[in-house]
Amino acid sequence: MRNAAHRTNGEPLPPPLQHVRGNAVIHFGRAEDHYAAWPTPTCIVADGPYGIDGFPGDQRTPATLAEWYEPHVKAWSEHATPCTTLWFWNTEVGWATVHPILLAHGWEYRCCNIWDKGLGHIAGNANTRTLRKFPVVTEVCVHYVKAARFDVAGATLTMQQWLRHEWRRSGLPLRLANNACGVLNAATRKYLTADYLWYYPPAEMFGKLAAYANAKGAAAGRPYFSTDGKAPLTARQWARLRAKFQCEVGVTNVWREPQVSGAERIQGVRSGMQYKYRSLHGSQKPLKFIDRIVRASTDRDDTVWEPFGGLCPGAVVCHVLGRRYHGAETNAEFYTAAVERLKSL
Repeated sequence: MRNAAHRTNGEPLPPPLQHVRGNAVIHFGRAEDHYAAWPTPTCIVADGPYGIDGFPGDQRTPATLAEWYEPHVKAWSEHATPCTTLWFWNTEVGWATVHPILLAHGWEYRCCNIWDKGLGHIAGNANTRTLRKFPVVTEVCVHYVKAARFDVAGATLTMQQWLRHEWRRSGLPLRLANNACGVLNAATRKYLTADYLWYYPPAEMFGKLAAYANAKGAAAGRPYFSTDGKAPLTARQWARLRAKFQCEVGVTNVWREPQVSGAERIQGVRSGMQYKYRSLHGSQKPLKFIDRIVRASTDRDDTVWEPFGGLCPGAVVCHVLGRRYHGAETNAEFYTAAVERLKSL
């Protein structure tokens, strides 16, 4: 892309439709025009409208956020698998407004992570007498997963319900699950319980439960622990029914980091020798945080979506970490800055 290209009347030419570097692709345009063509996501980083009229394309108030996001949430759900993690950035009230839509489309809440920007973010600009509230120095990055669901005789079961259903269907007493797994009582107490103390059985233990039920359960009901009625799930297939997650030691859900500044801060799009804006993006995310969530929920060669790219920090992180990346941005200045940023690596 040639940033200095102009029309004959002096106006800048529109940017190309996409920029590719390695396994990272940044599209200029609407994400909804690309979802169907993008590979299945292991991770979605959603940093779209906040409902504060704070940047081009933002909604004026949170009241319209649910309606605005719903087509995107629906598309994410259609293309996601139980391996997919969603990281939803917003204000507290913006997230609260969209949360019911996420739940309605099958996203399961895991945790609300809080970006604490510190007192330096206020810098004397918060008049509490006028605003009548404590100064706001936070945003949230909310963690969701696309939980597995199982259709059984017209009913939709959770993973916990399905495990218990399949074992009981075999006709075996619950206590024999302990024999299957070679434990004293953990299998019955953790893996097949109906209460809130349920634990996800690791792949090895699931394999043992399935093998035991299919060997010793009622012959008429076989196969047990099957989703296609032909063969039980393997341990490997079972492992792929849960989103990936790794947590670094010492990391909590409160992320303390000042607003992006210094060399990482994108100052604007070049026009000749000058920058058009002192600070191009008012809500630029620290690369440190994007690196954290991508590492936590993906492995090398997994695909990351960033539907509302902005300055596309996900492209930078994925290029460095060896992930596949697809992002989109509708603002030409943001898109151009994001492409230049990726090129500079």
